[in-house]
Amino acid sequence: MTREPVLTFTENGIYCPAGDFYIDPWRPVDRALITHGHADHARDGMGSYLATHAALPVMRHRLGDIIIEGIAYGETRQIGGAMVSFHPAGHVPGSAQIRVEVAGEVWVASGDYKVIDDGMSEPFEPVQCHHFITESTFGLPVFRWAPQAEVAGQINDWWAGCKATGKTAFLGAYSLGKAQRLLSMLDPTIGPILTHTAVENTNAVLRGQGITLPDTTLVTPELVPKEHPGALVLAPPSALGSQWARRFGPQESAFASGWMALRGVRRRRAGDRGFVISDHADWHGLLWAIRETGAENIYVTHGYTDIFTRYLNDEGWNAQVVPTQFDSDGGDSE
Repeated sequence: MTREPVLTFTENGIYCPAGDFYIDPWRPVDRALITHGHADHARDGMGSYLATHAALPVMRHRLGDIIIEGIAYGETRQIGGAMVSFHPAGHVPGSAQIRVEVAGEVWVASGDYKVIDDGMSEPFEPVQCHHFITESTFGLPVFRWAPQAEVAGQINDWWAGCKATGKTAFLGAYSLGKAQRLLSMLDPTIGPILTHTAVENTNAVLRGQGITLPDTTLVTPELVPKEHPGALVLAPPSALGSQWARRFGPQESAFASGWMALRGVRRRRAGDRGFVISDHADWHGLLWAIRETGAENIYVTHGYTDIFTRYLNDEGWNAQVVPTQFDSDGGDSE
C-alpha cells in the first residue's frame, strides 16, 4: 500500500498530513510552522504559530497578538505522527529550515536561505534528507556574490565620497535583516547614521534580543538635516526619492540588493549606485546546499524555478517545480 507523502503541496501551502500542520502557509490554517518573519512567509490569521525563539520578537512586532510558541534550533518535537526540528537557514536572525521525519523518511523545507556567514544571522547548517524543498530566488549563474568585506568597502567609500561633496547618502534596503546587516558593515567614523521609522522599529526589536548594532538616530519630523552633516540615511527602497527624503537637500541614493547584479534592474531603480548584496544564496550557494543535503528529490520554489530545475535534472537530480505564493523578491525589495 502506498504511503501518503510526508509533505504535500496544497492551495493553502506546504502541508504535513501526519502532523496536520502547514509550513509557511499563505492562507489561514489551524497550525503553522514558520521559517522566518518576512511577510511572505509569516502571514496573519493562523490559529497558532511555531517558530524559533529568535524569530518570535519580530513576528510579534509584525503580527501583533498571536498564539505563538518558540522552539530551539536542533530541538526535536513530535507533532502528531511527525518528528519536527528547526535548523539555521542563515537568511536573517531566527530564520530556519524545517526538518520533518515520518517513518524514517526525511523532508526539509528550506524557507529562504544563504550559505555565507554574515556575522549576525545564525550560520546555515546543511541538513541530510531524502527530499529537499529549495528556493531559487537567484537561481541563475549570473548571480555570484562578492565577499561581504569587499561590498562593505564599496559602500563606505561611496558614503565618504558623498560626504566630501556635501551630499547626504541614502541607502535603500529591506527593513528586516538586510538593513541590520548593512548597519553592521558601515563605518560609523565617516558620519552619523540616520534611520527611517520602519528600519528603526526593527532595530529596536533586534537590539532587544541582544544583537549589537551601531548607534543610529531616528529621522523624525523635528530632525534638522543640516545638523547631521555627512550622514547616511538607511531606509526602505520605497522611501528613496520621496518627499520624506527630499527634505535633506543634495543627496545620492543607492540600493543594496542581489538584483543589482542585473543592469536592467539597476536602470529601472534609477538610483545613483547599486550594491550587490543579498540575504539569499547565489547560484553556487544553492548548488552547494543541495549537494550537502544528500537529497535525490528536489522541489524548486520561488525564483528562477524552470531554469534552475532543468539544470538540476541535467546534473542527475530528480527535480520538479512547485508553484508557491512566496515573493520571488524574497524580501530583497519592498
